[in-house]
Amino acid sequence: MNRLFLIGCALMMLFSCEKKLLEDEEEFEEAQANLIINVFEMEQMPFAPLRTAASEVCTRLNFAIYDVDRNRVKQINQQVVDEHFGTAYFLLPEGDYQVVVVAHSSDGNPTMTDPTRVQFKNSQGFTDTFLYSHETTLTDQQQTLNASLDRIVALCRFVITDDYPEQVAKMRFYYTGGSGAFNAYTGLGSVNSKQEMTFDVSAGQKQFDLYTFLHDTEGTIHLKVTALDAQDQELDEREFDVPLKRNFISKVSGPYFDQSGAQNTIEIEINTEWDGEIDLTF
Repeated sequence: MNRLFLIGCALMMLFSCEKKLLEDEEEFEEAQANLIINVFEMEQMPFAPLRTAASEVCTRLNFAIYDVDRNRVKQINQQVVDEHFGTAYFLLPEGDYQVVVVAHSSDGNPTMTDPTRVQFKNSQGFTDTFLYSHETTLTDQQQTLNASLDRIVALCRFVITDDYPEQVAKMRFYYTGGSGAFNAYTGLGSVNSKQEMTFDVSAGQKQFDLYTFLHDTEGTIHLKVTALDAQDQELDEREFDVPLKRNFISKVSGPYFDQSGAQNTIEIEINTEWDGEIDLTF
């Protein structure tokens, strides 16, 4: 009897926990909600104005609401295949809140428990990332926010211009000086990260995009690039200090395997337009 009682209690606790988790992710219909957040489209400049759906910019949206003590009170995660992708409904008590929306295309959702440390797992990879952060006061009247998101990453684009030796199977990029987490209030990096990305180059890939959150609007990363064989044995390694700026591309290009010119053959240039300024707007 005691054994059956303990099993029953365990099942009740499990059901209770599952119910709470489901409630944390619950979305309310428009008629019930007192807060509606829309992420609808983006505008690309300085080319001719072109409005594009958010679904063409990112594959994931994370909506999080924090109270005045920076406690997360609600979070809704969406994927591009979801029916209401780009619109989230909340039913919250009256009061003051911080509304945060993150747009990205990583393999998973970031950890958003602490708004000063929104963090992606390194295994998820890092992608182009946009942020909307806004203070609002909720009443019993329905409020709609049209979220305009800003890019908060810097991009190091590493390009190899010579051919791969036959034994090279992978390229590993290890870099410090940036951050894998950001402060949702400032959009700046909030930890000192050791970031690493490894790419299979069997298909001949020669361009590699490495994203990070800078601790200020400008910064420098120390980049170690290693060529590996199929068994992850190191074949060649080179190091670079790359200047970065938020919302810009720093392109690092040159003949990686041709050692005749060593570091002098590597060129670093900063593209100040990033194919145009991108702003997500309603």
